Amino acid sequence: MQMKNKVTKERLETYFRLTEEAYKKAQASKQKVSLEKAREKILDMAKRYIDDAHHFKEKEDIVTAMSALSYAHGLLDAGALLGIFDVHDSNLFIVD
Repeated sequence: MQMKNKVTKERLETYFRLTEEAYKKAQASKQKVSLEKAREKILDMAKRYIDDAHHFKEKEDIVTAMSALSYAHGLLDAGALLGIFDVHDSNLFIVD
């Protein structure tokens, strides 16, 4: 049985496997949409992950809440790095 508030080796291995598989697939892919459409999609997805994080926090599943927040922030960082968001705040983003 997996504990909700504990990162087990199995859970970590699952995240490694999924992330590395996603990276390989993304690396081999071609550009699919324009940056204008990507902006709205990134904002929508980031908001959904933030909402999910609140949900998991309320259920006291803090590991999944933190993972959802990390995913949301990663999406926002990617958008900033691509220039989709005109942000100049190195405390919040990996730009500037």
